[in-house]
Parts: sequence; structure tokens; C-alpha cells
Amino acid sequence: MSRVCYFTGKRTVAGRSIARRGKAKYLGGVGKKVTGITKRKFKPNIQKVRAVVDGKVCRIRVSAKAIRMGLVQKPPKRDYKPAEKATG
Repeated sequence: MSRVCYFTGKRTVAGRSIARRGKAKYLGGVGKKVTGITKRKFKPNIQKVRAVVDGKVCRIRVSAKAIRMGLVQKPPKRDYKPAEKATG
């Protein structure tokens, strides 16, 4: 299963993490120097939720932003009551 939002299409994207050392010039140093660049991943906040999609209730993977934006329609609450036991 891929980490992709059903509504917004948000997915994992690649990037870099840059490690620096030194003192900035405006603070009186000789400047910041790059000491390493490593690959990293930016992952979206994906949640599994039950939602109504095309009139059916199913589990989908959506981003937290899509939930906050109101794109997810939650299914109605069930009013289930167990059957009464017959006394006799």
C-alpha cells in the first residue's frame, strides 16, 4: 500500500538534509560551511478512516489536511439495539 492521500494526492517526496557548521558572518564568524548532504523523505500525515465514497462506506487513506478541510464525509452512526429476549 502506498502512502498517498485519496483526495489531495499528497505522497512521499524526496529531499535533502544539509548539515552546516561554523558561525554566521553577521555574527562575526567566517561563514557557515556545508559539512554534509544526506537524502531524506518528507512523509505526509496519512490516516486510515472510514468514509462514504460513491454512496458506500469503505476504508480509505487520507491526509490529515484533507480531514481538516472537510473533504471526508464520515458514515452515519448506527442505532443498533440487540433483539429482546423472549420470556416464557
